[in-house]
Amino acid sequence: MQSVFTNKAQQPTSDELQTALGETFVYWLELAAFTKKAYPKATGGWHYASEKYGWSFRINDSKRALLYLLPRAGFFKVAMVFGQKATDQIMQSTIADSIKTELQNAIAYAEGRGIRIEVNNAAVVEDIKLLVQVKLSN
Repeated sequence: MQSVFTNKAQQPTSDELQTALGETFVYWLELAAFTKKAYPKATGGWHYASEKYGWSFRINDSKRALLYLLPRAGFFKVAMVFGQKATDQIMQSTIADSIKTELQNAIAYAEGRGIRIEVNNAAVVEDIKLLVQVKLSN
């Protein structure tokens, strides 16, 4: 499933994002604010990958992407990549088993294991906040 924003010539506005995400827009704002509070030097911006994937919002620290926010119709996904040390820490945490399973089953590349989490309720937001903390500590 691709972004709801596929027009390369038009970067999404906050109003368009709110309309597209509906009730989950508050979770988008919450995760972006949490990440920037946890790492005050974080920068964020819209990026257009391709016609197939459309627009996504990436929050970075000075060297790497902390998380990607991927808008969909009525919800969004968060994508993150974790190295082995972070993966081990996640497996020992209280994060939902479904996230642990997805991480464990992800292919391990040189940069780590990548996962995508569908955000459509408050419970998953708390797990993602824990994942951000793990990412920042590794």
